[in-house]
Amino acid sequence: MWGCSAVPDGPVHVLLPYSRKMSARPGVVVHSGVFEEQDVHDVADLPTMALDFALTEVLCRENRRDALACADQAFAMTPEPERAEFRAAVAERIRTRRDPRGRRRGRRLLELATGLPESPAESWTLVLFDDAGLPMPTPQYPIYDLSGREIYRLDFAWPELRVAVEYDGYEAHEHKAARDQVRDRDLRRRGWLVIRATSADLAEPTRLLGEIGSAFRARGLAA
Repeated sequence: MWGCSAVPDGPVHVLLPYSRKMSARPGVVVHSGVFEEQDVHDVADLPTMALDFALTEVLCRENRRDALACADQAFAMTPEPERAEFRAAVAERIRTRRDPRGRRRGRRLLELATGLPESPAESWTLVLFDDAGLPMPTPQYPIYDLSGREIYRLDFAWPELRVAVEYDGYEAHEHKAARDQVRDRDLRRRGWLVIRATSADLAEPTRLLGEIGSAFRARGLAA
């Protein structure tokens, strides 16, 4: 309802106060719980849980990759001047959530969420880095020329090491191989080590993590 498409389609979840009952039906999962009037917003004429309420449940309950992707989408759709307030609202909901299960992971995923990744796969890649114990990179890191003009934007960068990871999604990069090679050569000339990641690395990250570790060691950082 809020436009966060990163979580796979599934049954509709309905939250009711304990005083109300609803018969089970196909495609609908009924929950009972406590919520306030201000927790409910009208979206397309349907009473819908507030975005910060819904995101809190996703962060604490859904799998980590989908949860972070959803959080990044939520932050991206929130106007930048309002993001700090939105983050604080979600953090408070996590802190006061009646069910303590998932609070720790919810807090960590909220720390990782920025709204900067440009696709769910980029958010999933950040979870992969976090699971591997890597220092978190800066998403969408800009590179400028000597005149101050932005010439590149790196998917993930460790600027202090000049190490970058670029995620090659199939649709985005199918016809860009030659251009990417030219770009990578120019980045190397500027002192950057660029590592390419694909969807295969999300399923089996050994190769990607090994290359990142090698790049870190080449820059004098143990990984």
